Amino acid sequence: MASKKADLEKEPTGREKRGSDKDKNVPLEVQRGVRFVRLLPAAEMPRYTHVPGSGTPHPYRDPRGHSYNKRPQNPKGLKEAQWAENRSYLMALDYFNLGFYWEAHDEWERLLRATGADTLCGLFVKGLVKMAAAGIKVREESIHGVRRHAASAGEVFADVAAESDQDKFCGLSFTLLQFAADRAAQLAYPTALEPGRPLRVFPFLLIPEPVPLI
Repeated sequence: MASKKADLEKEPTGREKRGSDKDKNVPLEVQRGVRFVRLLPAAEMPRYTHVPGSGTPHPYRDPRGHSYNKRPQNPKGLKEAQWAENRSYLMALDYFNLGFYWEAHDEWERLLRATGADTLCGLFVKGLVKMAAAGIKVREESIHGVRRHAASAGEVFADVAAESDQDKFCGLSFTLLQFAADRAAQLAYPTALEPGRPLRVFPFLLIPEPVPLI
């Protein structure tokens, strides 16, 4: 179990850590190689990531599911001033950065409902939901779905940036988020990946700054 956990939490490879230093459009967060860090290190990761249509058990409905009979707690709504205290937000970021895209999507969807879709924070979470959906579509080998969700996420982040008139929101810079959405929509992805094995498929990490101390 220890070796499996270490494998899940290992630092990204050089290709994942760095963009092109010659490309001035690449955010500094990517150029300087942001170090991977678990935001909620004490939280247990699922034993697999659900990939719809691949044969993995549905986490809640299937008795073999990793969260069967574990009713998710209702999260507190996300507030910009207290984002570092919102465990649901941080847990979903951990899921996303470790390649648990279905679980990140599920966590952010519940956070969206708790926050309210008509709020600025809710709109921000909606963009994250779409980024997680793009990750799911990579695992489903639906490149059209990847591009559609990633492009939609970029539009949402642009709207939040314009309305908030800030460089970052809930710890994440809009430059990084826009880069992430654009890159996700442009990349080619591997196929025939092992069902259920969590795998980071994007060349960026969503690590908020400052990293919360929890």
